[in-house]
Amino acid sequence: MGTKAQVERKLLCLFILAILLCSLALGSVTVHSSEPEVRIPENNPVKLSCAYSGFSSPRVEWKFDQGDTTRLVCYNNKITASYEDRVTFLPTGITFKSVTREDTGTYTCMVSEEGGNSYGEVKVKLIVLVPPSKPTVNIPSSATIGNRAVLTCSEQDGSPPSEYTWFKDGIVMPTNPKSTRAFSNSSYVLNPTTGELVFDPLSASDTGEYSCEARNGYGTPMTSNAVRMEAVERNVGVIVAAVLVTLILLGILVFGIWFAYSRGHFDRTKKGTSSKKVIYSQPSARSETSSFLV
Repeated sequence: MGTKAQVERKLLCLFILAILLCSLALGSVTVHSSEPEVRIPENNPVKLSCAYSGFSSPRVEWKFDQGDTTRLVCYNNKITASYEDRVTFLPTGITFKSVTREDTGTYTCMVSEEGGNSYGEVKVKLIVLVPPSKPTVNIPSSATIGNRAVLTCSEQDGSPPSEYTWFKDGIVMPTNPKSTRAFSNSSYVLNPTTGELVFDPLSASDTGEYSCEARNGYGTPMTSNAVRMEAVERNVGVIVAAVLVTLILLGILVFGIWFAYSRGHFDRTKKGTSSKKVIYSQPSARSETSSFLV
């Protein structure tokens, strides 16, 4: 008898626990996306998904973030005016009729209960694929050995942003010049993200033709024109000539000052002032007596 009562008590407890779990499950809310990151070529349609559950009267909003820029795409289940001509809203997400590179960024789907406290959100990253354009380079035609020389490479169209590879005389330059024998005599720092190549200091072996390649994993990598850079010695002759010219000019200046002094140009004012001085002296008593006697 006691055993039967214990079994019934256990079954009752399990039943109550099942009811509690069901009520919790029904009361919880979830928001998720089947594709947290979407990559799509430019000028193509794309859908950003957002699925949710546990809301009886859901209110859906979408916002767009790109760097310091934040825009509202959807508000209270309706597309905003700035997007209404090319974006449509569905309970399962938003669809772009055609995307451009400016649409690359992070989109946040925010779901809340109308008049309630339930809230959930999910982020979807959109990357609009654009192949790189031909990069432009800034390479000095000549640079002084022992000095710092900066070479730059960039392109503005690639999405995601391109990474850069440098070539010297058609040979790929490694990130670490000491890793290969061909560049072991060079001292440079190469940044694949910014495209900057810095020689510090420049050596005679750095003379050559330089070009760079831009690639972002989409489309065909693009290569810049090759530009020759000469590593030249310091021009001692020019330095000596500059010193001589400076000394000659200084000599002319000193001679001019001396000549002006010798001609009295600097003393003329002083002399003119002294010539106008009048000194009065009173006649002595002796002189007056002599005049009276005569």
